Amino acid sequence: MTWLPRATDVFVIGGGPAGLAAAIAARRRGLDVTVADWSEIPINKACGEGIMPDGVAAAEALGIPLGHSGALAFSGIRFVSGGVSVEARFPSGAGLGLRRTTLHSLMAQRAAEAGGSMVWGARVSGIRPEGVVADGRLVRARWVVGADGGNSQVRRWARLEATAGHSRRFGFRRHYRLAPWSEFVEIHWGEACQLYITPVEASEICVVRISRDPHLRLDDALPQFPEVWRRLAGAGVTDAERGGVSSMCRLRRVYRGNVALVGDASGSVDAITGEGLCLLFQQAQALAAAFETGDLSRYQAAHRRVGRRPELMANLMLLLDRRTRLRRVTIRVLAASPRLFAQLLAFHVGAPQIVAT
Repeated sequence: MTWLPRATDVFVIGGGPAGLAAAIAARRRGLDVTVADWSEIPINKACGEGIMPDGVAAAEALGIPLGHSGALAFSGIRFVSGGVSVEARFPSGAGLGLRRTTLHSLMAQRAAEAGGSMVWGARVSGIRPEGVVADGRLVRARWVVGADGGNSQVRRWARLEATAGHSRRFGFRRHYRLAPWSEFVEIHWGEACQLYITPVEASEICVVRISRDPHLRLDDALPQFPEVWRRLAGAGVTDAERGGVSSMCRLRRVYRGNVALVGDASGSVDAITGEGLCLLFQQAQALAAAFETGDLSRYQAAHRRVGRRPELMANLMLLLDRRTRLRRVTIRVLAASPRLFAQLLAFHVGAPQIVAT
């Protein structure tokens, strides 16, 4: 067991991917870092488990070797709706399908190797100007990072709750023992939900259902997608169904005093973009740079900048979720002009160049 220190440069509250990314980035700049979380590793989460190429690149920039993690590469995105489909490859690089537990274990190992103090099973009960109260005593810290998720307690303690917009959808995830039938991540659009299908291993896929209905489970939704239902009919289930919330939330501020928020604690984009991990990797880099200069206003500006494109794409895709007729027309238009879909995908992953088809 790693014990809590008396003092540290950076105290990270939350040991999920956001907190670990912040810890790795800060250690790379020579800061002492302590990460505390009440959970034990690996921490699981219901998510689509697909990492887009820009997310892979952002992880590599942090020294997180996702390409050597056993992840399964996928080459692009396919939309399917009402018997119509359109697909496009990424303009450069590949995305990776990776189990969330595998990702978390890899990041925890990398943070420890970088010299971070990892304290699992620690209970944080408050923050003070001089540090953090954990396991009943004060740990002095120059900087405090809230990386404790969308329902962040640190956000409330720091009085950073004001938002510029908020929406919620609900997802359920399950893994199936089935060889991927496509080299793409597939998004199947239904009347009241979407299915996200991501290859995560040579003989396993991840299936996620997301909708605005918190009671709609995967087994209830699958009959809306006959092609997928048929493929899954004889496949073995490798884990229990797990649920989670997909939020769209933008905070007016992501820091106050010496406290900064990162990952979903600092706001989020809907999972429909697949950009959540990329965002937290980029935020971690920006936060560590702000620590080095001693100016968290620089982090605020960088946080807004890296979030603009994913937020725009999330709003556009959620519009298709809400407007059935618009979605049908849009996907037919994209199917008739796959070059346009390729350009949109290139913009989505941060490479807005003309793409040949």
